[in-house]
Amino acid sequence: MRDILPDLRARCADGVPLALATVVAVHGSAPRDPGAVMAVDAAGTVVGSVSGGCVEGDLYEVAREVLAGAGPRVVAYGISDDEAFGVGLTCGGTIEVLVRAYVSPAELADLGALLDLIADDRPVAEATVLSGAAETGARLVVRPSDAGTATGTLGFEGLDAAVTDDARGLLAQGHTAIQWYGAHGQRRMQEVAVFIRTYAPPPRMLVFGAIDHAAATARIGSFLGYRVTVCDARPAFATRERFPTADEVVRAWPHTYLESTEVDARTVICVLTHDPKFDVPLLLAALRTPAAYIGVMGSRRTHHDRLARLREAGADEAALARLASPVGLDLGARTPEETAVSIAAEVIQHRWGGTGRPLGELTGAIHHGETS
Repeated sequence: MRDILPDLRARCADGVPLALATVVAVHGSAPRDPGAVMAVDAAGTVVGSVSGGCVEGDLYEVAREVLAGAGPRVVAYGISDDEAFGVGLTCGGTIEVLVRAYVSPAELADLGALLDLIADDRPVAEATVLSGAAETGARLVVRPSDAGTATGTLGFEGLDAAVTDDARGLLAQGHTAIQWYGAHGQRRMQEVAVFIRTYAPPPRMLVFGAIDHAAATARIGSFLGYRVTVCDARPAFATRERFPTADEVVRAWPHTYLESTEVDARTVICVLTHDPKFDVPLLLAALRTPAAYIGVMGSRRTHHDRLARLREAGADEAALARLASPVGLDLGARTPEETAVSIAAEVIQHRWGGTGRPLGELTGAIHHGETS
């Protein structure tokens, strides 16, 4: 959604009817995850993608039918050996796609309000009925409990209450999922399928040490969708000119800044200073956070010395085991840019539980978490 957000907001603001095709489920290998969106407007213009080109042609026709009044529906695309050149996914997986139209001024205003929240990086979840005893396409927009009540309805008060509660839980975790309920919100029943899509603010990447490797790491962090902060205590190095792709450049002692900024379970911390007077207080502060990843630059000898200093400062072995150091995967990297790729590869591996080995050496599912 975020990749086509400006286009969608412009159409809503101009009152242009459109249909959204949203991936709601993926089975096996697929090019895009749940939440990927393709839009078709009343003029027939397409923005976005749900499969990288495999099924967009057929989805375009479905979207045009829905725009013409056919009603929202869920369509599935897969592939078999005898359909290799038909409508399907060449990667062999299956995706389910919800196609829903926004035509009236009220519908476009509601969608526009959701898009504004996403653009402002304000946490929000959208729950949509896929099938069952409630109306397909019915929507409920849910904010965190401290940000007001939910808007819209799925058709039943009890269902709205149960979905609101679950949506807030998923939003806090940054997860998107299909949930099943009874028609009136009963759990452990499968009468209504609801797709809950969460839009949490982008995860943060905190890069400490304003060196050339930091500039490359900031660039790749932005490319991966992180909100990147570069921090260094030296004014001559921590400049906007040196880090044009970073969302912010902070001049402060690293540990002081880290202790004063927000860090959650999705935050990535990259410590590239490799200077004990910065590293030790910074890493002690980092180990007190719930950060998803703490990568630290330096040689094995430097890391051994660093561990000794951290132990002397009171860090225990469980905490020290969280440090990824020397930072990055073994790619044979030499340049700052190659090193940044190595760091990014380890961040991705840590997030999804990959092996770091060549896919050609492995068997089974490519994407972790798949069952086939």
